[in-house]
Amino acid sequence: MNTGSPQVSITRLVNAPRKVVYQAFANPDHFSLWWGPFENVLPREDISFDLRSGGYMQWREFFPAEPEVWTIGRIDLTDVVEEELLDGAMQIAGNLPGGFEPFETRMRIEFYDQGDRATRLEIFQWLPDGYAAATEGGWGESLTKLDATLIG
Repeated sequence: MNTGSPQVSITRLVNAPRKVVYQAFANPDHFSLWWGPFENVLPREDISFDLRSGGYMQWREFFPAEPEVWTIGRIDLTDVVEEELLDGAMQIAGNLPGGFEPFETRMRIEFYDQGDRATRLEIFQWLPDGYAAATEGGWGESLTKLDATLIG
């Protein structure tokens, strides 16, 4: 994992209050609805969170169109500030899509009020070489799904 500047840096405005957006990340019931690329499935029973500094977020992800593809994600949380920050070391294991190998990354997500009814997300990831483009694409799909779940 690279430790210099993040290979992925995303700023996204979400049309929902910060508390609601944070809960989309923090609540497994909400997380299962939007995390990951299009066409994936996160069974609720395969999601476990202990959301605190020193805690973790863990899930299993399936891709019905490609039954041989599955992943297990885990973030060992180093810093959690409710409604403000999630930061930690992420491991992605399994039989990953696109021929990617399992990897480790640092992920940092910052939540900021943007007026009364919107939230600015600042997302940073430090990745192995060659993973940035696919990760940015995955975030794009995830955040599109997040928007749809918050509107619907």
